[in-house]
Amino acid sequence: MAADPGVRRYRATDEQPVRDLLTAAFGRASVTDLAADLRASDAHRAALVAATDTAVAGLVQLSRGWLDASRRLVEVSVLSPLGVLPELQRRGIGTTLVRAAVNTADQLGFPLVFLEGSPAYYSRLGCSPATPYGFLRPSQRIPEPAFQVAVLPGWQDWMTGALVYPDVFWRHDAAGLRGERLARVIAEFG
Repeated sequence: MAADPGVRRYRATDEQPVRDLLTAAFGRASVTDLAADLRASDAHRAALVAATDTAVAGLVQLSRGWLDASRRLVEVSVLSPLGVLPELQRRGIGTTLVRAAVNTADQLGFPLVFLEGSPAYYSRLGCSPATPYGFLRPSQRIPEPAFQVAVLPGWQDWMTGALVYPDVFWRHDAAGLRGERLARVIAEFG
């Protein structure tokens, strides 16, 4: 890839490059299918790619979820998936995409961005463990340390409760870490 990638909105012409990228990044088609179904669903809010003039280097997506707060359901954002071509990882592309996604969620008026992932990685990007805020995981398969949140300016302290994923995550059985990812988080944080 000749130039540093810039971040832009996903385009329909990105479909195949994004499929290839996610399959390479995750080593399985299930994440690729989840991402495509999220983009096609009413839960879809934004997809951003890191790209040069000739290639797509990374992708991050934001979907609508809900926080089951005591006053009412609150629309929140779920960041998933985040993927970068394996040969371009550890060059700041994922960091740039996460920051752009959190900024986009704020611009869209979401008070919170939730995700499943490594606290060591996401804490550097302004995310925190979600449980101390009073948020409950949507699945017990998400290790507590991996349940992360970015708190945005629209958040108010009464907005606590259980995170509810859009149905696409459940149809794909994509709530919670599994396999190697789960083993790494457990090893890292017990």
